[in-house]
Amino acid sequence: MNELDSLVHSARAEFAQAATPAELENAKARYLGKAGRITELMKGMGALSVDEKKTRGAAINVAKQAVEAALTERRQALADAELQAQLKAEALDVSLPGRQRGAGGLHPVSLTLERIEAIFGSMGFEVADGPEIESDWFNFTALNTPEDHPARSMHDTFYVEGGSAKAPNLLRTHTSPMQIRHAVQHVKRHRAALDAGQGMPEIRVIAPGRTYRVDSDATHSPMFHQCEGLWIGENVSFKDLKVVFTDFCRTFFESEDLVLRFRPSFFPFTEPSAEIDIQFQSGPLAGRWLEVAGSGQVHPNVVRNMGLDPERYIGFAFGMGPDRLTMLRYGVNDLRLFFDGDVRFLSQFR
Repeated sequence: MNELDSLVHSARAEFAQAATPAELENAKARYLGKAGRITELMKGMGALSVDEKKTRGAAINVAKQAVEAALTERRQALADAELQAQLKAEALDVSLPGRQRGAGGLHPVSLTLERIEAIFGSMGFEVADGPEIESDWFNFTALNTPEDHPARSMHDTFYVEGGSAKAPNLLRTHTSPMQIRHAVQHVKRHRAALDAGQGMPEIRVIAPGRTYRVDSDATHSPMFHQCEGLWIGENVSFKDLKVVFTDFCRTFFESEDLVLRFRPSFFPFTEPSAEIDIQFQSGPLAGRWLEVAGSGQVHPNVVRNMGLDPERYIGFAFGMGPDRLTMLRYGVNDLRLFFDGDVRFLSQFR
């Protein structure tokens, strides 16, 4: 083995022993650097003749190329080893089950609202929607609520900026304002016929939505839901109220033996007025009377505020709590569970 072959063999051995790119670069410098062994051999050619330079130079170039090839090979080997180590460290075990994204579902109160709208829709009722920030007039005055009524006080009502001292803005305490808004618009559309004495189509509407009152316990929430209903016509009686609401309750709870009781009460916007209680004949709530709604014949002053003649037009209104109906339908005894945002609880209703 001549000098050049020994040099190449030595370079390959050192390159093979380099465990890191830094060690490999140090080994390279000993052979191909400015003071490396190959470089020194090239510098020593200055004392040779022309013919010797050709022969010696060619041999040194062959040796240099062999060293560079060995260097490149080792660099690639180290890079491959580093990649394999990285892949191993970041390996994904595809044999494990995937992380499935749980299926979503409607909130139980949303399910109840959809059910209410579907049942009353089958009876010919429209669905009205409106602002949650209301004026005092629509929320109280138009509904025949006296100025000294307790519901107007700060203890029951969230007042907000805007309006005036005599007509403040507030978070609606019920969805009854939508009955007035819908009726007023209905009357405007048919004003010409009314003025001509021709009458108008009946007003038949429900108004589901969020409402707000200063109250919070196991059966009350500062934000809760209500669904108000209104039927106004020339010959709509309390008997129609009983038939409609009885049919609704039996359909909603899927129980034909459900009993309803209309208990005399007082509301400023209806006269006469009645609380509606239901009684299940079977199940865990059998035999108990449970209040589910307030109702009554629409007060003449409210009919007048709709722009109608109370001597000609009459009807009934009711207001119920979808949250309470949801509690009864699913057997939940704490209203706050619906609004705590606990997915473990809510996922039961998917």
